[in-house]
Amino acid sequence: MKQFFEEIDLTTALTEAEWLARLDEIGDEVGAFTPLGSQHASFFLDGDDTLLVSFESVASIRKDFAMQRPRAVEIALQHGWSSLVILARAPRFYRDAEVLDFFDAQIDDSFFDSFRRVLFFGTGQHGYAACTFSLAAPGATVLAISPQATLDPEIAPWENRFPSQRRLDFRSRFGFAPAMLEGARTAFVVYDPSEKLDAMHATLYRRPPVCVLRTPALGPDTVAALDRLGLVNTLIEAAMRGRLSQRRFADMMRDRRKDAIYMQDLVRRVAQSNHPRLTAIAAQHALALIYGASAPAGDQLLQEELVEHPE
Repeated sequence: MKQFFEEIDLTTALTEAEWLARLDEIGDEVGAFTPLGSQHASFFLDGDDTLLVSFESVASIRKDFAMQRPRAVEIALQHGWSSLVILARAPRFYRDAEVLDFFDAQIDDSFFDSFRRVLFFGTGQHGYAACTFSLAAPGATVLAISPQATLDPEIAPWENRFPSQRRLDFRSRFGFAPAMLEGARTAFVVYDPSEKLDAMHATLYRRPPVCVLRTPALGPDTVAALDRLGLVNTLIEAAMRGRLSQRRFADMMRDRRKDAIYMQDLVRRVAQSNHPRLTAIAAQHALALIYGASAPAGDQLLQEELVEHPE
């Protein structure tokens, strides 16, 4: 399968339409490519009986990944998995009728029943879609990073980040994401509690079978920070294999101590809290990361307290 991705170079496509056309060519050889109206498409990579379903933005794929391949495809190629990617050309929360009809068709065709393990993945509004469309595959696992629950103004009147999308229909099929998770085996919702609106959406998800995973103080772009730490793909792989838990996640999150950007932000926040000694320790760690030196010796217990429970 890799040979077709190597023969058809996505990185030299000059336009989004040309990029999609090349992905369509690859789909003819390794699975399928299906346009879903003017703003969405699906790409299926036919691998083994493990299926990774992801929701991804075409613009982000072309901007953020060197080979301009969907994240799910890259991971699936590494492991021999199958992959189904729902591609979005516009930020419409996957509410277009063609997308809803596509998942209805997969239910009717029992598509997901042919896979032994299924994981739905997405971030932000793509995480919303991962949660809501997991209804089509009972028993699937879900991993959503900073997902919205709905933009229905009666349920989330406080959500003000998506003014134009609030006019979309969040009350019909596959509408309220938390309710769509009832058939999931486990749903992991990752969010930063310091980001107020993300935390409010996470509150709506607090129901079985959801396991909430907190990422304290990673900043407004949680997925970018997790990617910087090299954790997003690790989370996907752990969730797919049934090895993700709150304890495992806590162990992974200790890596943020090695992230210079996180430590610099920690210095700023602690300085604002008027704790000179904690500020000094945080600054020492940040400087050690930035300049590659060893962190000065200090009160180890205080250092642990600073990183684990920043004020």
